[in-house]
Formats: sequence, C-alpha cells, structure tokens
Amino acid sequence: MRLPCPYCGLRDAHEFSYLGDATPKRPDASAPDAADAFHDYVYLRDNPAGPMKELWYHSAGCRRWIVVERDTRTHAVLGATLASGDAA
Repeated sequence: MRLPCPYCGLRDAHEFSYLGDATPKRPDASAPDAADAFHDYVYLRDNPAGPMKELWYHSAGCRRWIVVERDTRTHAVLGATLASGDAA
C-alpha cells in the first residue's frame, strides 16, 4: 500500500507508523464520569467497513502526522491531509 504524504509525495506504507482511528475525542479528565469515559475511549472502538479516517506518522520521512482517508474493505486510499496542529 502506498500513502500520499502532503510533504513527501506518494510513499510506501512501510515508511509510516499506524496509530488508528482519527475521529475519537479524548475525554475530559475532570469530568465526574472520567474513569468510564476513558475506558470507553481506550477499549471500545468501532471497526467500520468502508471509508475511515486514520492517523499515520511518517517516521521514515518528514516525521509529520497525517490523516489518511482509506476504505477498509479495499485498502484504497481516498486522500490525506496534515493532522490538525501539525502545521509547518
């Protein structure tokens, strides 16, 4: 599989480290239900079939985090952007 890095262009997936789903939001640690919310955040994840946004780290290249939209059924890459907060 090849991934489009916004800085380096099309690269082999072996240059990247996969983190996972890019959509979950970290819970508020000061909330009264923080323990349950963190349990769900860490352990309860969806496993969708179809397009999904994923976080990848370009460890063997520009060392930037990118969000890759990929179809989990076919591994077709639909696009890639820089992860928020990772501006040059």
